[in-house]
Amino acid sequence: MEEKNLTPRQIVKELDKYIIGQDGAKKNVAIAMRNRWRRMNVNTEIRNEIIPNNILMIGPTGVGKTEIARRIAKITQAPFTKVEASKFTEVGYVGRDVESMVRDLVEQSVNLVKSYKREEVKERAAQAVEDIILDALIPPVKQAPPVLKVPSAGEEMPKTDAELNERTRERFREKIRNGGLEERKIEIDVRQPSSAGVGMIGGGMMDEASMINLQEMMGNMLPKKVRKRKVTIAEARKILLEEETARLIDMDEVKEEAISRAENSGIIFVDEIDKIASGSSKGSGPDVSREGVQRDLLPIVEGTSVNTKYGIVRTDHVLFIAAGAFHVSKPSDLIPELQGRFPIRVELDSLSKDDFVRILREPKNALTRQYEALFASEEVELTFQDESLELLAEKAFEINSEVENIGARRLHTVMSKLLNDFLFDVPDVIGPNAKVLVTKDLVEDKLAELVRNRDLSQYIL
Repeated sequence: MEEKNLTPRQIVKELDKYIIGQDGAKKNVAIAMRNRWRRMNVNTEIRNEIIPNNILMIGPTGVGKTEIARRIAKITQAPFTKVEASKFTEVGYVGRDVESMVRDLVEQSVNLVKSYKREEVKERAAQAVEDIILDALIPPVKQAPPVLKVPSAGEEMPKTDAELNERTRERFREKIRNGGLEERKIEIDVRQPSSAGVGMIGGGMMDEASMINLQEMMGNMLPKKVRKRKVTIAEARKILLEEETARLIDMDEVKEEAISRAENSGIIFVDEIDKIASGSSKGSGPDVSREGVQRDLLPIVEGTSVNTKYGIVRTDHVLFIAAGAFHVSKPSDLIPELQGRFPIRVELDSLSKDDFVRILREPKNALTRQYEALFASEEVELTFQDESLELLAEKAFEINSEVENIGARRLHTVMSKLLNDFLFDVPDVIGPNAKVLVTKDLVEDKLAELVRNRDLSQYIL
């Protein structure tokens, strides 16, 4: 499985297809991603000394912090996991173990590697499934002993049962490949995973990884149950393809590659990191709890070994991207040791009305394109006039200014309010081949009440 080794400019160009503005943040993450490829191509012993420059994104909600991190992982095919820092602690509540973020990353890495391995063995698995289906339809017969009779002149040698069977099988194989027998029912053996049913009363001293390993070990010790099912050939193909693919994939190889990818290419996105900063509040309880989470995070970010069910994982070269609005607190409220582990600071810009217009028009996954696709699934054509998009952006910006600034997410609010009545009427009232044109007047009419209502509590995401 090859990773995409894009240059920084190529990475930014890909990000531009989905995210409007925020050039500084895009540039910094692009450099960080290319530096990982550069480190892997350093041939001297200094390679292990080159640590990633972790990034702290500062900016209000809805400006693209999470989207940048998620897209960068998708573009470069890197293992990625997102976690909210506030989940690690709550007053009066035992938070999650901070090491769970590394276990989540490895799990994502394993799924990523498995998906590529599946592609590699897909053809072999499909061939094996075809043979199983054929065996269920026309079981093969063993080759009979050679016929001793000598044929007279002009007389053909009699066919053996095995030869006749093979000819029949080949005819049925053609029908299977052509999809002519999809509804034919056959009986197949289906393996069921054995449930170990291992439970622990009280956690004891066992951590999450140890519990997972114990349950997996017990599950592997118990024999797999096999039961017969009568299904159509179409259903059988789906069931058997999963089983045959799993059989062909070498899980030891998957685990080894997944750990390597997590360690060298993994990205952990820590959102809401401002929620664990001390801020302006002074008090023993919550602040001690927040600082405790920071001190728990510190060794993970610095580089440590974490036990997962797939093996030991080092976090020295994992890229950490933290993000927060920092409305109440500021980055300097984090403990100095943690601040030092996020040397790259990027401040993201608040979105303007012009940005909203671009967000509605330009990205590959723009909301307008999403709604057009939803209507198209019902054979209804949805189109937007340019003036309507500008007014939509203006209304979203106005609501953000007057109520609470939730960034681009406000566009979901106004778009939903604008089109919900149409979505409700399709296909009962608005039938196939109909056209829906969104004009400036329609936007004004549908959103008038939304803008007048200064409370807007039911619309805030």
